[in-house]
Parts: sequence; C-alpha cells; structure tokens
Amino acid sequence: MPPFTLPPDYPHIKEVHSFEELATATFEDGINALCWRRPLLGNFAEVVGLLEAREGITPLDEAQLEDLPLSAAGRTAVEFLLNDLRLLQALEREPVLNLIDGYPRDEDPGPVATDVFSFHADRAPVEADTWLCTYHGAPSEGLRNDEATRRIDIPATRAKLLGIYGGADDKGFLEFLADGYFDLHYAALPGANPYSFGMGNLWRIAVDWPESPVPPCIHRAPQTQPGDPVRLLFIS
Repeated sequence: MPPFTLPPDYPHIKEVHSFEELATATFEDGINALCWRRPLLGNFAEVVGLLEAREGITPLDEAQLEDLPLSAAGRTAVEFLLNDLRLLQALEREPVLNLIDGYPRDEDPGPVATDVFSFHADRAPVEADTWLCTYHGAPSEGLRNDEATRRIDIPATRAKLLGIYGGADDKGFLEFLADGYFDLHYAALPGANPYSFGMGNLWRIAVDWPESPVPPCIHRAPQTQPGDPVRLLFIS
C-alpha cells in the first residue's frame, strides 16, 4: 500500500496531532475535515481472522474483542481499537465498530445511486459531525469539494429525476430530492483525484446541517471486489 498523503494544495483539510485537538478544533474558514494521522499498532489481520464475518455488515462489541485468543500483537491491536471506542464514548458519542464483507447496493439506482459507494455527504437536522477510522481492508475515500458537482445539478440527471417526480421544479421537487437523499450525492469532475483516508487515521468530518459554516466533506466507501480483505472500521 502506498504511503498515506493528504491531498496537496487543498486548504479544506487540517491535520491535527492529538485526540484533544481533533475533538476541540472547529470547522471554520472552509476547513471541513480534520485528520489525526496515526500508525496502527498491533496485528489487525489476526483480529479480523478470528472474527466471524457474515455477508454484509457485522457489528462488533467489546466483549467479542476481549474474548479472542490472541497473540501479544493481536492483543495490542484490540487495545488500540478499544481505546478509540472509549475516547469517543467519553465524548458521549456512540461509535459503532463494524466488520464489513460487502455493502448492500441499490437494486434499481435510477438516475442517482444512493448507496455508500457513491460519493456523498452526511446530513443532520442539528449541528453534528462524523468520525471514522479504518483499521483493516481498504480505507474510505474522499473527494475535494472543488472537484465535485452534485448529481442533481447535472441537467440530464435533474431532468430524469423530474420525470420520476412528475411535477414542476418547485419546493415539492426539492423535498422529493431531500427525502430520497439524491441531493447528498456527488459526481467527480473530469480530472478529479479522489484521496484516501488512509489506515489508522482518525477523521472528523463536517456534515450537511442547516447552519453549517462550511460545506460538508464528500466521501465514500471504497470500491471493493469479491475476495478483497474484509474491512474493519468504526463510525460515529
């Protein structure tokens, strides 16, 4: 795997150097993603190999991890995981640790696919953010805001959505777009270079909420193939 690098000459990502800085930094002046770069400590492949991954998404709890018969390196990896979970829990977050062997896909995506493989932003009705970290398998990917366009703003796509809506391009249509999450999905512009969130790095990213001072961070689950390593990650 190539060394992890943040996208060059992109002022909207700020690198921080501690959990405290990650938790207290504010999204302002265009900054919509915070990254705490960290080396992974321990043998995460051993941990994943001992966990039973069902097809799709398997939630994990602390007891499952603590009961695994691990080597010293595997135990170090588990302690790394548990420490992250406890740090988030101390902030009154509810981090979810998942073992992922495939995601559900849109069976009939229509003009706009809304599954996690599509570049998208998260949304909340009140001030919020998203935390995430990949420990094993392919890491999440981001897309620069200046290299993206909302799919609903592409004339041909908007016309198809209007046809499905069956009405005018009015307030009701905007509500239709929001209800279907179509307005949260993005297409990469020609020449765009998506970037990796990297392994072990803890990210805090901005979401779309009514009074957000910055645009949301655009991201997606990596495009994987059958037989690729199972992903282990948490999201909050």
